[in-house]
Amino acid sequence: MAAGVLVLLGSGETAPGMTRVHREVLSKVRDPRAVNLDTPYGFQLNVPQMSQKLEEYFATSLQVALTTLHLPSFARASEVERALFKERVREASYVFAGPGSPTWALAQWAPLGLADDLVAVLDQGGTVCLASAAALTAGALTAPIYEIYKAGVEDPTWVPGLALMGSVGLDCVVIPHFDNAEGQNYDTRYCYLGAPRLARLEDQLDEGVATLGIDEHTAAVFDRESDTLSVRGRARVHWRLSGRVRTFAAGETISLSELRGEAPARATALFLADPTPAAEPARDPLGLAEEVSRGGTRAAHALARLVRLAETGGEGRIDPEPLIEGVLAARREAREQGQYALADLLRDALAGAGIEVKDGPAGTTWTLRHD
Repeated sequence: MAAGVLVLLGSGETAPGMTRVHREVLSKVRDPRAVNLDTPYGFQLNVPQMSQKLEEYFATSLQVALTTLHLPSFARASEVERALFKERVREASYVFAGPGSPTWALAQWAPLGLADDLVAVLDQGGTVCLASAAALTAGALTAPIYEIYKAGVEDPTWVPGLALMGSVGLDCVVIPHFDNAEGQNYDTRYCYLGAPRLARLEDQLDEGVATLGIDEHTAAVFDRESDTLSVRGRARVHWRLSGRVRTFAAGETISLSELRGEAPARATALFLADPTPAAEPARDPLGLAEEVSRGGTRAAHALARLVRLAETGGEGRIDPEPLIEGVLAARREAREQGQYALADLLRDALAGAGIEVKDGPAGTTWTLRHD
């Protein structure tokens, strides 16, 4: 099986007790290019504060720079913003997503085709770390926790998940906060579902689909190269299938072939289809600029790559003129169509690459800034 590590955290992603787990996982990531996906909590009013807390935790406790990729809503993002989000995810070697609402995250990620991007990170030997709400989305199906526990649902049912567990050859649902005891005198185990609701949901699963339960402050680490599941942190990981329960304590390592024989991943519909057209876009600045100018289905993805080249400087030494002119042409088109937020995004991308853009009566001019 290809390299890459999938990490699922039951809870406590920024708790002191989980710092050792994070360090162990990050120690295996060469050249960590770490990003945080803010989508799961994108519906909240404190998005900047949530992102800042995560970024500060990674910087202070883990000495890793974490960059937040902002996509709170699929519908409100432009096509170019969606393409840029996907580009930046695929360029990362460590992708984190955590607290929030699993169903909100899925509603934005499913039409984006994010599952394919996350699998691409794993295929390139990177790490994908999903905690709490985001961990729920990793299964073939996802329990709508907020709708059940907060809003109230008389007959709870599963919603389609990202099926990332298929990337390690397993067909299962994921339930974090498995040993939650906040209810004290009432049952809040199983991510606040309680035993009766979990049993009703499990009755709906097809034969051969297992439940992977992860206790709080506990990590399930799926190493695709060694084909193993390792349990780290405070407590345990639980594997439930057809009435049988297997429990693995912290420190244990299990061969995935043992679990795969019980719940092998289905060959169809493992991953959501990538909406990106199949044809590979040009990679040189001039070719990308031409694709942008032609418009059509590839234009947004070509423009996203142009922006990334402008932000990073590209690979090796490149002539900046066609790159800059391509971005400026797209910026002019955005302004003509009234897409001023997109036009500002393109100007900011050029500014970040050391290119000063000035609009005047005679048109737009640019100069390279020499620091």
